[in-house]
Amino acid sequence: MGKRNAVFPANPHTLYADHGYSPAVRAGDLLFVSGQVGARADGTPEPDLADEIALAFANLRDVLAGAGCTPADVIDVQLFTTDPEAVFPLLFAHHPAYWGEGPLPALTAAGVTWLAGFRFEIKVIARIPNEGAAT
Repeated sequence: MGKRNAVFPANPHTLYADHGYSPAVRAGDLLFVSGQVGARADGTPEPDLADEIALAFANLRDVLAGAGCTPADVIDVQLFTTDPEAVFPLLFAHHPAYWGEGPLPALTAAGVTWLAGFRFEIKVIARIPNEGAAT
């Protein structure tokens, strides 16, 4: 196996260094993005749930941009939440517009018991556009 080709956003929050993982890794023309949470620069969560979800999507957009991708390049989405009844209505009211014109990416959503102090996490796989693909 070759060396991992890690992708970082322009201004990463501290969780990557604090917990020892890459925001995303390229594999051919695919980008595997680690779960993104509503972490502020210092790694703490946004206190307001709607703001936490919005920041998770903003953090995801920044990681995608680090590989030359946009949300329209996402092909698979995994959502995790510790509070499905509160999160999913907020999320599903807004998330389809985030991805651009259809078809929308594949989606799996799950309720979980722990997200390290966060209430929402989003993990995706994206196809890297030709001009951004690593060899």
